[in-house]
Amino acid sequence: MKRYRVAQVGCGKRGEIHVKGFSENPDRFEIVGLCDMDASRLAAVGDAYDVKKRYTDLETMLDETKPDVFCFVTLPHGRLSMVELAVKHRVQGLAFEKPMATSLREARAIRDLCAAHGIKAVVSHQQKYLDSMRKMKSIMDSGDIGTVETIHVKAVSWFSQLGTHLVDYALWMGGARARWVVGHMNGRDKLTDSHPSTDYLLGQFGLENGKRVIFESGYLAPRQERTGDTYDMFWTNNRLTAYGTHGYAWSETNGRWGAFTKSSGGSVIGGEFDRWSDAQRRLQTPYLAELADWLDDGTKVHSCNIETAYHGYEIIEGMCFSALDNTRIDLPLGDLPNGDVIDRAAREVPSCIGSDGFNAETKKWSFAV
Repeated sequence: MKRYRVAQVGCGKRGEIHVKGFSENPDRFEIVGLCDMDASRLAAVGDAYDVKKRYTDLETMLDETKPDVFCFVTLPHGRLSMVELAVKHRVQGLAFEKPMATSLREARAIRDLCAAHGIKAVVSHQQKYLDSMRKMKSIMDSGDIGTVETIHVKAVSWFSQLGTHLVDYALWMGGARARWVVGHMNGRDKLTDSHPSTDYLLGQFGLENGKRVIFESGYLAPRQERTGDTYDMFWTNNRLTAYGTHGYAWSETNGRWGAFTKSSGGSVIGGEFDRWSDAQRRLQTPYLAELADWLDDGTKVHSCNIETAYHGYEIIEGMCFSALDNTRIDLPLGDLPNGDVIDRAAREVPSCIGSDGFNAETKKWSFAV
């Protein structure tokens, strides 16, 4: 097994977790350089993981370290420029955060660049390593809820925050690609966020194997926990539910799961594993180990590979274009739809009074849904 040289830009909270994941696979990766414009963050992460070579200029780091793997943990804007740097410096592997882009055109360019230059790229949809998610999938795969017909995805956070995660997990659990999508969206308040999105997106997509996925993301999505007017764990307030011919199974990224199955004897069963807030620091380790295996052997395609990430992004943007153009969108997309979702939404989607009623610091809503 080869040991791969890694250079990373971004030493914030998520960046440190990536560094931890690489360092916990010491026989597979060697971190040869870190880069961040914030000197204090760079020093803190470099000291914590004993990375000697530290840079504030990205090009200099890539020139000097000549990495096999380039990891960038930055905000969504500018993903394409990072991939272009990866091509320029002939890296073999890429690892970066979701969403993979802020437009479908950019997402396709990223996918195509990686394919053209043989770069094995992965996007951090690593919550599928959560025990709660794997418990749900094991129940589905066992046949204990019969033939799965529908998967319902719901998340209070907006679609460019958690939505891309949950579409990826629905595809993973559903076991097929999507053939078509339809959608509705409203609210413009989150269009200027660092992860731009309409305030609410509702859609449905049909998988090639006949299953349906219903998707809800944003302020109108059903909530799983409530105490008075305070919604606990905003970022993990979500649920995936699979409905079969003989029962159902669900899971949440806060660690909970539940099911009603053939073998449960008429009872609803369930439990709770580690919450995402507790589990996230250990999930990057198997996620990156899987990247090393893929780099070793091209047949061991990573479960968070760029092609699957692009398809998930295509589904979300397809729902948005369906809402804008009042039509069904068939997949895969050939010619890209006219315009950019975020630009068009800013002009064409109506604002919704009260849709910005959630305060991420206080975890409170200023209106009742």
